[in-house]
Amino acid sequence: MSAGRAAGALAGTGVLLRFALRRDRVRLPVWIGALTLVTLSSVSSFESQYATAEDRASLRDTLEGPAGLAMSGPEHYLSGSYDYGAMTGHQMIGFFAILTGLMSVLAVVRHTRAEEETGRAELLRASALGRHAQLTAALTVAVAANLALGLLLAAGLTGLGLPGVTGAGSLLYGATSAAVGITFAALAAVAVQITPFARGSSGLGLAAIGVAFTLRAVGDVGADAFSWLSPIGWAQRTYVYVDDRWWPLLLNAALSAAAAGAAFALSTRRDVGAGLRPPRPGRPRASGALGHPAGFALRLHRGVLLGFAAGALLFGLMYGSILGDAEDLLENNDQLRQAVARLGGSLVESFASVVMSILAVVAASYVVMATLRARAEETGGRAEPVLATGLSRTRWLGSHLAVALAGGTLIMLVAGAAFGASGAGSSGDGGLLWSLTWASLAYAPALWVTAGVAVALFGWFPRASAAAWAVPAYSFFVVYLGELTDIPDGLSNLSPLGHVPQVPAAELEWTPLLILTAVAAALVACGLAGFRRRDLDSK
Repeated sequence: MSAGRAAGALAGTGVLLRFALRRDRVRLPVWIGALTLVTLSSVSSFESQYATAEDRASLRDTLEGPAGLAMSGPEHYLSGSYDYGAMTGHQMIGFFAILTGLMSVLAVVRHTRAEEETGRAELLRASALGRHAQLTAALTVAVAANLALGLLLAAGLTGLGLPGVTGAGSLLYGATSAAVGITFAALAAVAVQITPFARGSSGLGLAAIGVAFTLRAVGDVGADAFSWLSPIGWAQRTYVYVDDRWWPLLLNAALSAAAAGAAFALSTRRDVGAGLRPPRPGRPRASGALGHPAGFALRLHRGVLLGFAAGALLFGLMYGSILGDAEDLLENNDQLRQAVARLGGSLVESFASVVMSILAVVAASYVVMATLRARAEETGGRAEPVLATGLSRTRWLGSHLAVALAGGTLIMLVAGAAFGASGAGSSGDGGLLWSLTWASLAYAPALWVTAGVAVALFGWFPRASAAAWAVPAYSFFVVYLGELTDIPDGLSNLSPLGHVPQVPAAELEWTPLLILTAVAAALVACGLAGFRRRDLDSK
């Protein structure tokens, strides 16, 4: 390609880049700030949780098993003294690679395929805009966000001053975080060329993250070759704070370059708004369920529901696999044991209660996503023709809300059953299967409150409906960091999960669950009333 043609293909990239940064002026800083805060808080808590060499040795012994390695990282991190630096690399890289990958995938899809699906990309391409400008701007935004995150992590970890958390290692840690995020951004750029739908592109990108994490887990348990097939495995094998090897990141760079190049090449083989894989033809006759609002809403939500259910099943099985080692994990750690023991019950039951709260955050994330699907239907112009028929607004929104409420409860039940089954196998206590399965249902009212907040925002303040994501985000902060940072009970109670009895460690109390249900009903009624009163965002 000549220089002139190359310049023409990128014409308007700068304008699109500024526009993308303008649109993400809140979203990306929140992502970067949250990931940085959670990382620094988690690493700083290591000093209080594992204050002595005996505490760290006990943790190392626990993580040497297959379940511990699958949850954390390669065994080489455990070969030395397992100081705070080794703990950071071993336990943090794999988990936070999922979050940085999620940030990158959503950013690329939002500025490429979502623009084509809404028709805005076609309007822009009708002006003096190069063919590759949109994809270039999206990748530039994702790369810049990951580089900013990497620099903040490097500076923040260095500033903690913990033994073993060196400046050189912190710089490498920041580089690994950025490299993994950029790799998944490039893979997402390929995904948007394949399917004509934004949700399908996001699904393919998230599937890539899941496959990478699974390959890493299988490889760390024993089959090391599988880890070398995973971008997350490459990042972990830098052995940050242990050996500080930079060369594995060359594999991330090579895959990123190859995927980005493939994305640009594939984009020339399709029309705007189309995908390389054509949509699957539907049935000659629609099923009877699609003639009803609830059946149609379930069809729209089916893919996301199945994806979250599969993820909940996987997380439940993984957490359950280490439940039998809970007493060994907490035996020599006085502070963490006391924090968990405050919940009541045995250490296994208390540890299970904490894990159950984490699983509830996953279910709450689905509830918000499913409830806000109604907003996507409205802004996409698909709600207006449906509501122009005899279908009332209440039935239309209520159908999406019913799927969100029932789906969130189902996801929680699947997670609890998988957690109980795996935990019963690892601990030898068959009673955990039923106790954890039924305990998972105690979180349903909190999930309903989360849906109520989302529908209330959608009904009265539709442009601010994305603020509903603050509920699961704050719940994650309370669950993940609450006991470690000793936040006041008043702040914990701001989360719906903070009012759920910590079953199975604590006795089930019906009063807070009934109150949560009443609050959820009031919020849902408020949201439905607001939606009936306001105008639609017409297209």
